[in-house]
Amino acid sequence: MSEHGYEAGRLNLPFVGISTFGKKPYVPDWDNIDADVAILGAPYDFGCQFRPGARFGPRAVREASTLFSFGHAGAYDHEDDATYLGSDVRIVDLGDADIIHTKTQASHANIEYGVHKILEAGALPVVIGGDHSVNIPCINAFAEDCARSGPIHVVQIDAHLDFVDERHGVTAGHGNPMRRAIEKDYVSGMTQLGIRNVSSTAKEGYDDARSRGSDILSVRQVRKLGTEGVLERIPSGVRYYVTIDIDAFCPSIAPGTGTPSHGGFQYYDVLEILQGLTRQGQVAGVDLVEVAPAYDPSESTQILAAQLLLNFIGFIFHNRI
Repeated sequence: MSEHGYEAGRLNLPFVGISTFGKKPYVPDWDNIDADVAILGAPYDFGCQFRPGARFGPRAVREASTLFSFGHAGAYDHEDDATYLGSDVRIVDLGDADIIHTKTQASHANIEYGVHKILEAGALPVVIGGDHSVNIPCINAFAEDCARSGPIHVVQIDAHLDFVDERHGVTAGHGNPMRRAIEKDYVSGMTQLGIRNVSSTAKEGYDDARSRGSDILSVRQVRKLGTEGVLERIPSGVRYYVTIDIDAFCPSIAPGTGTPSHGGFQYYDVLEILQGLTRQGQVAGVDLVEVAPAYDPSESTQILAAQLLLNFIGFIFHNRI
């Protein structure tokens, strides 16, 4: 019989207490991270080209995650007949990287430092942005880890390709991260899913991405192939870094983002691909970006983000060998 937290005499409802991610312990000392998963906020949105507000994404996703903090003996999924995120998976919340307004390089350096400390501690980094430029320091932080453990294959779930090399001198905005990632010798390849409609990346960017080995699929192409067909195109037996832009989802379920794009994924389109990845390789890092809560008074965008992350973390550790 599983032991539930309720037996300790406290109900601990979602609206009670401090909003750490999933109501997990807060660890302010980054030199003493003892966990399997470490959550890091990256509230930086000075890299966006349209609507700002993703700086409030980490706070909103944490608040939403309290909805899923019930069930202290883990979360039972009757479809999978599996219990996820039991007491054997130790999750901590490190708070946020320090952001210095108007200073991209310094802010990114602080994010990179946080991810580096998580990897140094042997934990899985899960970073909540912030705009998609925060992926740049996240990938940068993997240099030493990949030297020890091997390269990473980047799986991007997004409406936009984000493969701009340089535009008006900007090389570290939210349109640049996948171009910066593919330049790393420890990034072995890239799969870009959900890319659709009018894009921030010109045709030359698509040609460049494909010439460097990227596999690009739109939402319609993903649905035509089906989950198994998509997974067959992604290398197996490798380490993955998964970056999720919330605008990959249809604005009908995720309107709270700076650059919404209609025709996006529904929840299970993405969840089933993520679950499949955990069965065919090792997830080494995750970021979820571009939640801008001010544009969604229903708060469904941040609830979607929190639910997706918690399920994904559960799959990762359930299927880890």
